[in-house]
Amino acid sequence: MDLLVLTKTGGILGPFAQILGWIMEALFRFTSTFGIMNIGLCIILFTIVMKLLMLPLTLKQQKSSKLMAVMQPELQAIQKKYKGKNDNDSMMRMNVETKAVYDKYGTSMTGGCLPMLIQLPIMFALYRVMYNIPAYAGSVRTYFDHIIEKLPAGFASSEVFTSLAETHNLANADYTNMDKVVDLLYKLTDKQWEQLAGAFPDISQVVTSAGENVIQAINGMQQFWTMNITYTPFNVLKEFLTGSSDVAMITAFIAFMIPVLSGLTQWYSTKLMTAAQPQMSDEENPSAAMMKSMNIYMPLMSVVFCFTFPLGIGLYWVASSILQVVQQLGVNAYLKKVDVDELIRQNVEKANRKRARKGLPPEKVNLKASETLKKLQEAEKKEETARAAKVAKSKELAKESTAYYNKDAKPGSLAAKANMVQKYNEKHNK
Repeated sequence: MDLLVLTKTGGILGPFAQILGWIMEALFRFTSTFGIMNIGLCIILFTIVMKLLMLPLTLKQQKSSKLMAVMQPELQAIQKKYKGKNDNDSMMRMNVETKAVYDKYGTSMTGGCLPMLIQLPIMFALYRVMYNIPAYAGSVRTYFDHIIEKLPAGFASSEVFTSLAETHNLANADYTNMDKVVDLLYKLTDKQWEQLAGAFPDISQVVTSAGENVIQAINGMQQFWTMNITYTPFNVLKEFLTGSSDVAMITAFIAFMIPVLSGLTQWYSTKLMTAAQPQMSDEENPSAAMMKSMNIYMPLMSVVFCFTFPLGIGLYWVASSILQVVQQLGVNAYLKKVDVDELIRQNVEKANRKRARKGLPPEKVNLKASETLKKLQEAEKKEETARAAKVAKSKELAKESTAYYNKDAKPGSLAAKANMVQKYNEKHNK
């Protein structure tokens, strides 16, 4: 079943998409009071609103990451303790000790994942709204309904309409459902509108209540920085390079830069996010190498996808990443002032309120996180120093032994070997 149908019929993403649609509609109504009806502008305003709404979850997730970095040495010590022990008793003891560490810091094994899990359905619903704005914003949908009213019966079986549907991979849609017709009309380019108007002349005469031509009004809503946001960058560049349309150089340049900016801004915002957290080596954190790779590949993937998605999606990604950079700078400044022990105290108090509701005794507040980390680091350093001293002593003994047995003879010679046997016997016959 189509994802759009799911959202409209109350599927998994339905409530989320509906709420986001209300926000988009409110923004269109807000800008229209100033005489501005522009989808690109509303996308940027929509991005700002979503960033502000999701800021509490972002802070919670990054606080959890900061706390996890402090906990990591203790968790690794437990893993090292039970390394190679796969029996059931050992696994159970390891789980108990691991849970005790999480309890001490007032968090849980799933605590860091929860904010991300909450954001996932919002993100999927958000992309659905961005991809099909008229389906959720009634102020935009009205313009397309005016066009549909003038389409004759059986329009969906016409050669022009069928060709347009095939061009946008919507040939198998049920066009008795007017929502599907709007989905297709929203994706039409200027030339495709001309083709449709040529086949159905009545739609070219449709005007709004203000006397504005509806097709021109739709094209105006979709224009942003000289480009139509329903086009894909790939198609814009293709038309420019082949000279098959009147695409200007500045439009082609902007269409090319949107995917590039999407990747660059996403990479930089991710870099700022990781910079806010204490850094650990790949040995200390096995997933660190994978995260570094993801931080490179994900922006590259967004560049590739952005070339094939409508420019409106790319505009959202760029605006979102730029706002993420600005937001992350503020979050980083805030996290520098956050005291880890205070964060632990707040977490434990919150956990104890939950325990009290279950009739469980409270956990003790651990205000020695930094001391615990320091002790673990000191113990590890002592262990490493002792290991290094043992290796150095073994090398020294080997060197002394070699020097003793090679005395008075050329090393490696037959005399040295005979001398070695003689001195070995002398040494052990004393």
